[in-house]
Amino acid sequence: MRGHKPGSVIRSVNAFQEKQAKGTIDVWWLFDDGGLTLLIPHILTLRRQWERCKLRVFAGGKKDQIEKEKISMANMLSKFRIDCHSVEIIPDIGKKPTDVSLEAFEAIVNPWMLHKDQDEKDFPGYITNEERKNLKEKTYRNIRLRELLFKHSMDARLIFLTLPMPRKEACSAYMYMSWLETLCNAKELPPIVLMRGNQTSVLTYYS
Repeated sequence: MRGHKPGSVIRSVNAFQEKQAKGTIDVWWLFDDGGLTLLIPHILTLRRQWERCKLRVFAGGKKDQIEKEKISMANMLSKFRIDCHSVEIIPDIGKKPTDVSLEAFEAIVNPWMLHKDQDEKDFPGYITNEERKNLKEKTYRNIRLRELLFKHSMDARLIFLTLPMPRKEACSAYMYMSWLETLCNAKELPPIVLMRGNQTSVLTYYS
């Protein structure tokens, strides 16, 4: 883990075995992945170490339908018997990130950019200007999501976040890892678990 000493990493891992203080596990459910991103945090709250933490679910939505979507999400969680402390609908996930956030991303991605005097054959996987242009919308979304994590989840004990899924041959490894670095490499944030199901439902209910 870049920027972290081995000792701090070990302490962070061992912390999951300790009884957690009262707080929340924040679940950012951004895509319907079959429910895995909801199920695992719910199971975690059933463990003795995490029983004092409540689930708080965040999802994207439309500004003029916040209450309707909040009720719909709460009803779905109730149907699947997932005990949730609160549901928050975030209407501005698609908002353009601030200039400060964009500059921070540039610092991450610049070392892996392919320059005009470099050949793709000599620098396989490096990020091209064409790729940057094609993935601009997704890049902005991930940068914006980082801003929202700082705004809403700074006080959480743990964060579960839907793992971004790159399209094969459309997103280079360096670009994808830059997205993950943007989302997760922040000492000020709680630990983040990236997770994504394969659209196969893992939630069941009795009608």
